[in-house]
Amino acid sequence: MSGKAPGGYEIPQEMREFAEKSVEQARKAFDGFVGAAQRTVSAMETSAGTVQASAQEVGRKAISFAETNVAASFEHAQRLVQARDMAEVMEIQQRFLKEQLKTMEEQARELGKAAKGGLADPTEPV
Repeated sequence: MSGKAPGGYEIPQEMREFAEKSVEQARKAFDGFVGAAQRTVSAMETSAGTVQASAQEVGRKAISFAETNVAASFEHAQRLVQARDMAEVMEIQQRFLKEQLKTMEEQARELGKAAKGGLADPTEPV
């Protein structure tokens, strides 16, 4: 066998293993960051009530979306490092971009609804 995958350059196993370790280390670091962010939001929520409920909801959603997006990025990176050739890399990348676009649209819609929940409707009488 020639060492090249049909239709493209084969990614060496050592490079894939190194990339997998790097992705896992980054995932662990991010998990620590998210835990700290969640503790901060919780502390804000239990403090003197200075943060309105809608702002709290937006904050919770934003953190949740960030977790979801980063998890998806780590999964994507994991798939990429396991790709055998550039054709597979391009297929993985295209699928990921389509999924992320759909996810971002849904998240923007949800954040908009949450933000509107705390605002007074200017058409309603006071």
